[in-house]
Amino acid sequence: MIERKNKRTAKIGIFAVAHATYWDQFEGLLDNIMKYHNDFCQMTKDNDVEVVDFGMVDSSEKAFQCAKAINGADVDVLFCNMVTYATSSVFAPIVRETNKPIVLIALQPRKAMDYTKACTFMQLENDNICSVPEFTGVAIRMGREVNDVIIGTLYDDEEAKKEVAKWCNIAKVLNSLKGARMGLMGHVLEAMYDMHADPTAVSAAFGVHVPLLEIEDVVEVYESVTEEEIAAKSEIIKKEFDMPDPKSDPVTMKLTDADLHRAAKGACALDKFIEKYNLTGLAYYYEGRENTIQREVATSFIVGNSILNAQGIPMCGEFDLKTCIAMLIMDRLDIGGSFAEFHPFDFEEDFILVGHDGPHHLRIADGKPILRSLTKFHGKPGSGASVEFKLKEGPITMLGITQKADGKFKFVVGEGLSKKGPIPPTGNTNTRGFFEPTTKEFIKKWVMEGPTHHYALGIGHHADELQKIAKILDIECVVVK
Repeated sequence: MIERKNKRTAKIGIFAVAHATYWDQFEGLLDNIMKYHNDFCQMTKDNDVEVVDFGMVDSSEKAFQCAKAINGADVDVLFCNMVTYATSSVFAPIVRETNKPIVLIALQPRKAMDYTKACTFMQLENDNICSVPEFTGVAIRMGREVNDVIIGTLYDDEEAKKEVAKWCNIAKVLNSLKGARMGLMGHVLEAMYDMHADPTAVSAAFGVHVPLLEIEDVVEVYESVTEEEIAAKSEIIKKEFDMPDPKSDPVTMKLTDADLHRAAKGACALDKFIEKYNLTGLAYYYEGRENTIQREVATSFIVGNSILNAQGIPMCGEFDLKTCIAMLIMDRLDIGGSFAEFHPFDFEEDFILVGHDGPHHLRIADGKPILRSLTKFHGKPGSGASVEFKLKEGPITMLGITQKADGKFKFVVGEGLSKKGPIPPTGNTNTRGFFEPTTKEFIKKWVMEGPTHHYALGIGHHADELQKIAKILDIECVVVK
């Protein structure tokens, strides 16, 4: 029943390059090549992105015109389709005059030439790789870099399709960061020095805006929520979550009607709050005095946060704006993005518990997530409904965004494995995280990179995409191994 509020989308610019001299020499070559170009454009569109096709660029004059068109189209990523050999004069003006990430596409239509019928025409149809080194060399001389080269065949090449899809996902991240409104409300949980972040520095590095919001802004919408809205949200929560009896933790109890009601009301308030302030995401923390409406509101968000995460709106506790951005990046890569930290080691089986007391991304849960009532939120004021689930089994990726002494941001990335097994029934999310060469050695290397103690947690191994995103954003990226 939980559907995305924000569609994962991007705009990909594609242009073909070739050597115009060929057209008069080889009748029909241009028509064949443009058919291949159109097929590649369709392959790209199949990744649920908008494609802007700038057509054939086979002269320096057309290259200058194409550069102007690209700059006016506001694309997120640029694919240069190497349909046959082309002189670098058709590429140099584009790489110099535009500032978008550029990927060279060298996908030849045939897996191999038919050598019994081989001819110059056939060679030119499959000469996609020929000018790639010329283009990469010229890009570097122009003070730019080609971000990637995809090599393979246009048809029946699953690896090439995956590489194109990977760049479409990267484009979706860039598209979402551009002008995103990452709300900030409240203050850092007292004494967490690693959580502090300068909104101006965040805007400069990621291209987002950080609206500064007051607790009273959300109290206002909380007080406007109707009983009908609460009842409707309660039904969604009942269908999306299990509510079992407590187990070994005396802090937990079976979800109470009162906690369900308050969680549903908080979730409704967040929906209205996000809409009113047009937020892409929100990082917050607020305590408030005991028995005040401010504390009631600020401690009612855990369930609503997790639902919104699944709808593509990252919600991050403890005022952690940096991790909220990491969660947005992971969500747009379609790999989840839960708010997470390290919990106790299991030295007997060589794993570490990975999780947090919320918020989490419900789309990466293994089965139905659980709701429990907690008599206290450990380390924080308040009590109420809390989310517990196991992460899906298989490969996992962690993205931490930290800052260095010079104020610049840094990505700390790690890959591991989530394995099946019991987790503490504490009303918090946990998974059993296994890392190489041993979990202890990996964690030691991780902490020595100076990360924050939070990070975004997603499924699959995606360090490669995160490295590419960091490079585009001009942010240092360390993959811990």
